[in-house]
Amino acid sequence: MSKIRNIAINVSKKNVALRKIIRSFNSFIRKINYKISSFGVKVDEKTLLFCCFNGKSYSCSPKAIYEYMINNDEFKDYKFIWAFLDEKKYKNLEKNKNTSVVKIGAKEYKKYLAKAKYWIFNYKIPDFLYPKKNQIFVQCWHGTPLKRLGCDLEHFDNVLNTIDGIKKRYKIEASKFTYFISPSKFASEKFISAWNLKEIGKKNIIVEEGYPRNDFLFNYKEKDVQQIRKKLGIENDNRKIILYAPTYRSDQHQTGLGYVYKEEIDFKKMEEKFGKEYLILFRPHYFIANSFDFDKYKGFVYNVANIDDINELYIISDILITDYSSVFFDYANLKRPMIFFMYDLEHYKNESNGFYIDLNELPGPIVETQEDLEKLIEDVDFNIGSSKKYKEFNEKYNYLDDGNASKRVIEKVILEMEKVEK
Repeated sequence: MSKIRNIAINVSKKNVALRKIIRSFNSFIRKINYKISSFGVKVDEKTLLFCCFNGKSYSCSPKAIYEYMINNDEFKDYKFIWAFLDEKKYKNLEKNKNTSVVKIGAKEYKKYLAKAKYWIFNYKIPDFLYPKKNQIFVQCWHGTPLKRLGCDLEHFDNVLNTIDGIKKRYKIEASKFTYFISPSKFASEKFISAWNLKEIGKKNIIVEEGYPRNDFLFNYKEKDVQQIRKKLGIENDNRKIILYAPTYRSDQHQTGLGYVYKEEIDFKKMEEKFGKEYLILFRPHYFIANSFDFDKYKGFVYNVANIDDINELYIISDILITDYSSVFFDYANLKRPMIFFMYDLEHYKNESNGFYIDLNELPGPIVETQEDLEKLIEDVDFNIGSSKKYKEFNEKYNYLDDGNASKRVIEKVILEMEKVEK
């Protein structure tokens, strides 16, 4: 049966029309199954269900909102449900009072989806899932957008998706939202446009109070830094830390492998030049499925792809190197140096999603060659966070991030809702 299924998947990847038919049919069947399984399940006003990146991690704004609530007596009689693909990995969360961990797709998961008053997600949910009229779906999303999204795309055809298909799924998703969390006026405008919220009468669902996930960047302690360094095995390493966090390329996809990473940085040269002064934490985008030979650079390049919460990597890093990933918006809260290694800038700008902002606004230099990248590392300015350009960037994109966003979001989407319903 699995062999037949794999053949069908491979055929559908090559045939757009067939892929649409299969997706629609699967979604319809799953929607019916979910409605049947949730029929008669009463919504519990004080149950919340959390999920990050389709169950891949314990991180981002859902984590921040959850941790604020479990540490506040005001919510001591609430029930908290976390949904994961690998639920066994996160069973330790059940040591927290009133917390349960469930496996995505399991019967218990479907029960809690139907029961929870609040759905707290940070990513698109499957088309077949629809909250009931008396349920609250809070879309936290997972970053300020640099690249165009959803209904704002002008061209984005690749082997798995068409632009029309993407726009259709964004519109379906938008119909489910009760609230959409935003960190700034800029982000709000882009979210409204990308999900077509104005046209469907949902412009006012935006909760513009800052990103809960960035609270940690203002509230962390030195003990957190030491614990994270110990977890990575670098607690006694006195070298400075470079966090390298590139995004995936939507046009770099291989059947059977998924999204791939082409090694554009010569890590061997980097080690020869900077190995005594720096170490590199390499975090490829989670879409990237092919392997990277970390053993070749043991002691210099560390694999941090499996660290759930990238905030942990931010606070221990001295420099961020990225490209088109939105990580720089959050990292800017720390006022530390950033370098944008955009080796394929012209191609990416012309052939990929396109950008929402002028790249001249970026709070760090752009380079396209390894030689220029190395020069910037040699001459890095660790005081760049106090520069005029850096300050203007934070004033435009991060002015609401202050360590208290979780509190404000909870007041808006939970406490105020409870007052209205009473």
